[in-house]
Amino acid sequence: MTVSVVLPARDEEGTVGEIVTAIRRDLMEAVPLVDELVVIDSRSVDETAVRAARAGARVIAQDEILPDLKPLDGKGEALWKSLAVTSGDLLVFIDADLREFRTSFVTGLLGPLFDDPGVVYVKGCYDRPLQNVQSGGGRVTELVARPLLNLHWPLLAGFVQPLAGEYAGRRSVLERVPFVTGYGVELGLLIDLLDLAGLDALAQVDLGRRVHSHQSTEALGGMAAQILQTSWSRLERQNKMVSLHTPSTRLAQFRRDTDGESRSGGSGGHHATVRDVAVAERPPMITVPGYHPRRTG
Repeated sequence: MTVSVVLPARDEEGTVGEIVTAIRRDLMEAVPLVDELVVIDSRSVDETAVRAARAGARVIAQDEILPDLKPLDGKGEALWKSLAVTSGDLLVFIDADLREFRTSFVTGLLGPLFDDPGVVYVKGCYDRPLQNVQSGGGRVTELVARPLLNLHWPLLAGFVQPLAGEYAGRRSVLERVPFVTGYGVELGLLIDLLDLAGLDALAQVDLGRRVHSHQSTEALGGMAAQILQTSWSRLERQNKMVSLHTPSTRLAQFRRDTDGESRSGGSGGHHATVRDVAVAERPPMITVPGYHPRRTG
């Protein structure tokens, strides 16, 4: 049974090299556990690709994979395409922005897959510190994802970090589910794998503590919008609701304009920004013409 570790990375020059170095040192050289280490470079404009390659990873540009397909945006696109350029029977996904990274993240996620052939997918859970609050991170999880799961998929309510970016699964299962290309990818995988394999095939492992860079509230709003779009599509697909309209994919957000004057004559006003938060989706990789589960390079 072979293992591929995949890091989706976009502008993570400050952390990706240390993560790659640690995995190569501990899990490829000292102990031959990981068979291949791949960084999917998602259109970085910094030295992410250079530093990852220098540290010993195989680096592949996201848009060079399956080039006949129209390129899409988002983390889920990088994860989905990694199936086409890796060969491992087991895949471990690790976010590239982690600080204080420990290779026990990888071994912890692999443990249930090695131990129990009935387990097909393992999520990591951990404390997520935010400033001085030990469990202050994971705001989108607590405000959006967890209420959604408890409302509509209560069997998944026991997952501590449903949006965790660290997880592992069997290729034979991951290639049979669709991947949302944006930030709803983790929620979509959890829901779809529950539908495909059942709750007993899913596991979670306590990885301790996860330290990473935190997004602004405005950025989190965009993530939350894509998670809501993802849940809407799953509710429709599973006949859990009757949709009477098509949900809007536009998200309006506001910032205080301190340079101008408000209409009421005060100092400054609010500047609106509107962006598209539509969620695209890739089909199960097994259905893509030319895909072979042992394909490499």
